[in-house]
Amino acid sequence: MRNIIFDFGGILVDLDRKRCIDAFTRIGAGAIAGYVDECRQEDLFHDLEVGNTGIGQFCDAVRRACPGCSATDDAICEAWNALLAGIPKRRLDKLSELKQAYRLVLLSNTNPIHWRKAAADYFTQGGLTVGDYFETAYLSYEMHLLKPGEEIFRRVLDESGMAVGDTLFIDDSAANCAAASALGIATLHAVRPDEWLNRL
Repeated sequence: MRNIIFDFGGILVDLDRKRCIDAFTRIGAGAIAGYVDECRQEDLFHDLEVGNTGIGQFCDAVRRACPGCSATDDAICEAWNALLAGIPKRRLDKLSELKQAYRLVLLSNTNPIHWRKAAADYFTQGGLTVGDYFETAYLSYEMHLLKPGEEIFRRVLDESGMAVGDTLFIDDSAANCAAASALGIATLHAVRPDEWLNRL
């Protein structure tokens, strides 16, 4: 194995759905809190994640979906970012260790609100940046593609030049792992965030 493709949410960054639900509820966006609670990835969340809509349009959609919510764009972004609970140093240290022996890339179904927060606050311990851990970050909202679609995996392989037989994909989603496996990519379905630390 020469290459490792990492998922982001639930593998590197911890997620706190309750904190996010509480944050949306506090700004009068209870209907949106329901989306988070049910882990729904559709409508306004899907459009943001696949890059079909921008941050301002997303915030307008939140206010339309929640009559009475007059929260600012910044307040809505802050509530959505409450889902992210940070990346423990032990995971970043492991990435640094793995980078000495493997090519590492990131492949995430994510959105510009979460990614800007992560890039600014979570990968910068010790003055580092995302680029110090991964040679490329493949982000759904920039690619206009989502896992578990086959095309997003093919694009990563094509653009990175990684060979299927030399590549491991790590994700917390069984569906995403199954899609990668169908293309011949070795997979590690990590149900717990730290599970991969002890397997590599």
